Amino acid sequence: MYRTHTCGELNIQAVNQTVTLAGWVQTVRKFGSITFVDLRDRYGITQLLFGENLNATLDNQPLGREFVLQVTGKVAERSNKNPNIATGEIEILVDSFKILNKAATPPFTIQDDTDGGDDLRMKYRFLDLRRAIVRKNLELRYSVNRAARNYLHENHFMDIETPFLIKSTPEGARDFVVPSRMNAGQFYALPQSPQTFKQLLMVSGYDRYYQIVKCFRDEDLRADRQPEFTQIDCEMSFVEQEDILNMFEGMVKYIFKTVKGIDYNETVQRMSWDEAMWTYGNDKPDIRFDMQLLNIKSVFKVNGEIKADGSLLNGVDFKVFNDAETVLAIAVPGIAEYTRKQIDELTEWVKRPQIGMQGLVYIKCNADGTYKSSVDKFFTEPQLKAIADAARAKAGDMVLMLAGLEERTRKAMSELRLELGNRLGLRNKDHYKLLWVLDFPLFEYAEEENRWVARHHPFTAPKPDHIDIMIQNDPEIRDAANYLQHPYANIKANAYDMVLNGNEIGGGSIRIFQRELQEKMFAALGMSTEEANHKFGFLLGAFEYGAPPHGGIAFGFDRLCSLLGGSETIRDFIAFPKNNSGRDVMLDAPAQIDQKQLDELSIQLNVK
Repeated sequence: MYRTHTCGELNIQAVNQTVTLAGWVQTVRKFGSITFVDLRDRYGITQLLFGENLNATLDNQPLGREFVLQVTGKVAERSNKNPNIATGEIEILVDSFKILNKAATPPFTIQDDTDGGDDLRMKYRFLDLRRAIVRKNLELRYSVNRAARNYLHENHFMDIETPFLIKSTPEGARDFVVPSRMNAGQFYALPQSPQTFKQLLMVSGYDRYYQIVKCFRDEDLRADRQPEFTQIDCEMSFVEQEDILNMFEGMVKYIFKTVKGIDYNETVQRMSWDEAMWTYGNDKPDIRFDMQLLNIKSVFKVNGEIKADGSLLNGVDFKVFNDAETVLAIAVPGIAEYTRKQIDELTEWVKRPQIGMQGLVYIKCNADGTYKSSVDKFFTEPQLKAIADAARAKAGDMVLMLAGLEERTRKAMSELRLELGNRLGLRNKDHYKLLWVLDFPLFEYAEEENRWVARHHPFTAPKPDHIDIMIQNDPEIRDAANYLQHPYANIKANAYDMVLNGNEIGGGSIRIFQRELQEKMFAALGMSTEEANHKFGFLLGAFEYGAPPHGGIAFGFDRLCSLLGGSETIRDFIAFPKNNSGRDVMLDAPAQIDQKQLDELSIQLNVK
């Protein structure tokens, strides 16, 4: 027997017991004729005391960091207790020990405040995984996984596996493809999601399906993306949108309670996509704080007057506002006391290439009722007050304004709002706020291709009262400059996203389940009948054999874990992640394969 106990379970009740522990040496501290060793395993750390009788042996067999060690000894009460660890009241008086394996000196210290950088730790990820902070992340991931499975099981969902080697149907992100040796010149694709399979399972009568499943997308990476990622993938038959929302609100609340001990009893707010875009500037708003975006372009009335309703005279010549497509404002609470240096920092922030604005206009609403602005020479104080009132500012607030093209300005103001939320401490990682965003556009217009593309995916159903618009109208865009006037621009999807603290954690829709409507959808996306049958004939055919109404949702499992763990990157919650170039630096993958393999696969490389 290598061990009778783990390094995290012994406490004061175990004093005088003889035990055997095994683990890795964390630290060695020699004090004259005695030596203290911290022994670590997955469960914790226990202090070992080597007395005088073993010191000579240690001199001949010195211990090093990360040596694998087995010890037997008696549990004793510590004189210098450590309240920060579960075993901090005891130590082991070692009677005998055995070095099970020696270790080279690690390239970084294996502790929470390590001296290893990201690249080094990813190269030696098997060592990084020994750190307690990383282990806790994976323990949280397992807890989320287990909680989701328990909830879905209790609600009669079946875990059904679907294939990883499928057919490439490129719509949206690029597929990863896999060559077939037995079918020369042909390729499988790795699934971007099990979308069509879960719909087929609904046709097959398995009315509540789920998987916690790997998905693959060949995308450019960032903190919340990996080429392979995990979804909690779910589908239900004979449901409407309300059924889906209620079921999966329940699942997330169950995870909060089980994993974090949080009773999330408040009603989950719902917001249309239009409201989210106009009020917050993006479709996954962080509603933990207010600071809503307000379009104050209408405040500026050319050749107008200051009226009783507070609208602003624009006899002044301030072309930045007068000529802009839009003028957006936010009232930031309590920062009227910002110094010129702090305001200049914000101005430089919005000028960064990632934000792309020319400048920032501010109005300070001072506590004494006066107004101070960066555009004092253009506006009188009553006019500044009118702008501040239009922005719903109060005494002590500062109004920040951006002007320019609609889309760019809205995106920039959304980013500025989030940045200020961070700076003012309004985005507390321990404060969770859920939101449903509903009624997305069904289509987006791709200018380069002069055609409609699916905003979610081509199996998303229109809202029931918009189906006739889709059936009765031709999708062709004859006037690209006025595509917003096309009937398809106003079709809303029967789709929904769940947002947590400004991050999309899940998204889904009610699906199309009639062949005629699905064919209409494919045609709207520019697919010929032949192409639709080639790519999705199996699904269209299935719809002819009694497909039920159905819908579902998929949660970004890695992202949900990272948010519950208070991290900004999903890599912290994946055992063996890729870097931002999509490489596994530990395995050095992707890598070349030898010519024999290429020949077997009938592949000839043309690398430039």
